[in-house]
Amino acid sequence: MAERYSDVQLAAFITAFASQPPDVAEVTSLTRAMVEVGDRLAWPGDVIVDKHCVGGLPANRTTPIVVAIAAAAGLTIPKTSSRAITSPAGTADTMETMAPVDLDLAAMRRVVDREGGCIVWGGSVALSPADDILIRVERTLDLDSDAQLVASVLSKKLAAGANHVLLDLPVGPTAKIRTAQGAEELGRQLIAVGARFGLKVHPMVTDGTQPVGRGIGPALEARDVLAVLRSDPDAPADLRARAVTLAGALLELGGGEGAGGGIARAAELLDNGRALAKFMAICDAQGGFREPQTAPLTQVIAAPRSGRVAAIDNRLLSRLAKLAGAPQAKTAGVDLHVKLEDPVERGAPLITLHGESRGEIEYARAFADTNPDIVRIVPR
Repeated sequence: MAERYSDVQLAAFITAFASQPPDVAEVTSLTRAMVEVGDRLAWPGDVIVDKHCVGGLPANRTTPIVVAIAAAAGLTIPKTSSRAITSPAGTADTMETMAPVDLDLAAMRRVVDREGGCIVWGGSVALSPADDILIRVERTLDLDSDAQLVASVLSKKLAAGANHVLLDLPVGPTAKIRTAQGAEELGRQLIAVGARFGLKVHPMVTDGTQPVGRGIGPALEARDVLAVLRSDPDAPADLRARAVTLAGALLELGGGEGAGGGIARAAELLDNGRALAKFMAICDAQGGFREPQTAPLTQVIAAPRSGRVAAIDNRLLSRLAKLAGAPQAKTAGVDLHVKLEDPVERGAPLITLHGESRGEIEYARAFADTNPDIVRIVPR
């Protein structure tokens, strides 16, 4: 924070830290140091909840929906989110297409006091600001280690004043967490380090075999979020289901619902429009709601053969969206038109590229043409 180290030195630290097996005492020390150099919030009430996904799964944009449901249920959820590190969009990038996220601490307090929740960029409120310096270097290195992830996530939650945290851990062969064993180990680290600070951490292992929702990229993911909140008939069913499951678990963790009752309550708050009303109120409190924009350029990638979808490579799909311009170009990214095991006919749309420049669209198309297994189709 004193700016005594160059980016080269910071890169050496991050790389060395990532190359060693995680050590609870070491990660705890780093977490504490990161919290202590920034501001720290405190809120009235005994239960302050938060939700975080460790990432690695394209379009898994459940956070705005979960925050809206939790706040509508009466919980306090001061959500600070990051911008993309290695992905085509972070929650802050997506939320920014609908409402301002660069709020200072005073503004964040006003929003939470008024609406019970917020969705703001963590970098604008000086909560664990050292983490933002490390993330900037991690983004350049395209590196996001487990140990640094634990310190990053927990320092942000502690600084934001949370004491009950739900963590989404997607597991899949091309997700950030590849195996159930890896998720279990990461969950243990998060629980152990959180316990050193009196933080109740509840890891939740979820399906990471394929993207959640359709759009990948800030504005495209925002479109899907709004479709779920508005209960549109064509809203992505998998995004709604995952958001309801996570929100239900958070309601139970926060004591608002008994065991097993959270999912039904979360679904009710979506269906009766209270979650949408709360989301719009949060956007209004943060500076005003706006509809996400659409990209000026699109190009469809069609199925090269008939068959069924056997695999979807999350990492290649994320790379494709980034080549199309996401997250720097807010409307850029991709729409995925199929899910695992879907039947497809030759010539049917598989992916639609969205971009703001012809060059990026063509670059992304060239990448797709040389990586035909982004969506792998096998005979039925």
